Amino acid sequence: MTKVKKEKVSEEGEEAGTGGTERSYQELIAHLNPIAQPLASKKLSKKLYKCVKKAAKVKNIRRGVKEVQKFINKGEKGIVVLAGDTLPIDVYCHLPVMCEDRSLPYAYIPSKVDLGSSAGSKRPTCVILIKPHEDYQEAYDECLEEVSSLPKPL
Repeated sequence: MTKVKKEKVSEEGEEAGTGGTERSYQELIAHLNPIAQPLASKKLSKKLYKCVKKAAKVKNIRRGVKEVQKFINKGEKGIVVLAGDTLPIDVYCHLPVMCEDRSLPYAYIPSKVDLGSSAGSKRPTCVILIKPHEDYQEAYDECLEEVSSLPKPL
């Protein structure tokens, strides 16, 4: 009897959770950090979220500042995706410099909540390193090309 009630509550909670919490790209851009350059466009952001989702499925991502920093130092290759709404900036402001030193492509996206959820996590994530893999190579190459073509900040 109780299992049926719990299922009903969870279904209602999921429906209530999805309704109205979606914020538009313009609203998300309003809360960006001043260092969030190069910023991915709305279209590129969606591609990056899909690529992160595919990479997370085959457990081929690194998430979090400490882990990403460690593997950048070890010389791992991939695309670095940073959340533009992370505060304080000091938490991850050294990562773009590290990426440029090792010629890794990186881009900012507007929301850490969306980045975390696309990685299959309930917690927001401020940085993710997507590693190449043959299962999603086409999506990875497309994202790599677009991220590499973004203008770097001065």
